[in-house]
Amino acid sequence: MNRAPLHALQGFLAAARLGNLSRAAESLHLTVSALSHQMRGLEERLGQQLFVRSSRGVCLTADGQRLLDRVAPHLDAINQAMQPFAARHDNRLTVSVTPSMASAWLVPRLGSFLAAHPQIEFSLQSSPQVVDFSRDLQVDAALRIGLGKWPDVIAEPLFDEWIVPMASPALVARMGDPAPADLADWPLLGDPDGQWNRWFEQRGGQPPARYAASFDDSEAHHRAALDGVGVALGRITRARLLLDSGQLVALTRERLKTNYAHYLVYPERSATHRGLLAFRDWLRQQAAEHTAHMAKAMPAAARAGNPD
Repeated sequence: MNRAPLHALQGFLAAARLGNLSRAAESLHLTVSALSHQMRGLEERLGQQLFVRSSRGVCLTADGQRLLDRVAPHLDAINQAMQPFAARHDNRLTVSVTPSMASAWLVPRLGSFLAAHPQIEFSLQSSPQVVDFSRDLQVDAALRIGLGKWPDVIAEPLFDEWIVPMASPALVARMGDPAPADLADWPLLGDPDGQWNRWFEQRGGQPPARYAASFDDSEAHHRAALDGVGVALGRITRARLLLDSGQLVALTRERLKTNYAHYLVYPERSATHRGLLAFRDWLRQQAAEHTAHMAKAMPAAARAGNPD
C-alpha cells in the first residue's frame, strides 16, 4: 500500500466523530460531494466498508471503529503538534452552539453582529455535542449551558436560565386557567433536570404521583408541550419565541431560577482573537438586554426565588 492518505483520514475522523457528512465537510471547508468522494476512495483503498449511511447521518461499521481506534490518537497528536504553528485568521470566526440555543436565541439576534462587522467571516456550527477544542482546532468558541466548570477553557457567564410551567393554548382551553397549587391535576411532563419537585416546594402544592410522559432531552420536552401532550417546566430562553408568538402559554408569571447559566466558552488560544473579542463584546450587550427583559417580565417575588 502506498503512503497513507492523510486528507482522507482527516475527513474520516471528522465524519466518524460528528456522525454527519454535512457537518464534517463544513468543519473541513469541503463540499459534501468532495468528502463523500474521499470516503468512497478510502473504503476502496482499504477494501472495507467504514460507514453505514442513512437519512439521519452516518455511523461506523466494526471495521470503521477499528480504523478510528488506530488512527485517531496519531491524527490528534499531529494536530496538537501543529497547533503552535497554525496561522490564525482574525477575520474568520467559528462558534459552536447547540441547535436549540441557535434557533431560539442566537440566530434571531445575529444579523446585528454581522451588519456591524462585515469583515468577519462568521461560521456557526450547530451541534448538541460539547466541542473539544484540543481536537476541533477550527472552532474558536462555543455557547453552552451548564455550571460553568469545564476544564481547560475560559468560561464567561452571560445570563441565568429560568423555568416556568408552559403549555399549548389548546391544552389551556381544555383545562382552564390553573392556580399554581392546582398544577398537579394537569398532565405534567417529567423534565430532563427533575425540577418539578423544587417548583412545588417553593410555589406550593404536591407533585403528581406520576407524569403524563418523561423526556431526557429538552428539545423533546418542549416539543411535547407544543403538541399539547402536557405541561412542560420549560426553559424560558429555549421557549421565548414560542411564548412570544403564542404557540406556548406560560401558566403563571412566577418563574424559578435554575442552577444552570449560559456561558461563552473558549480555549486560551482564542483569548486574543480579534474577531472573537468583537463577538464577545456584542454578546455581552445582547445578554444584558436579555437579562433586562427577563427582569421586567417577571414579578419581584419571583426574582427573589431560591437561586440554588
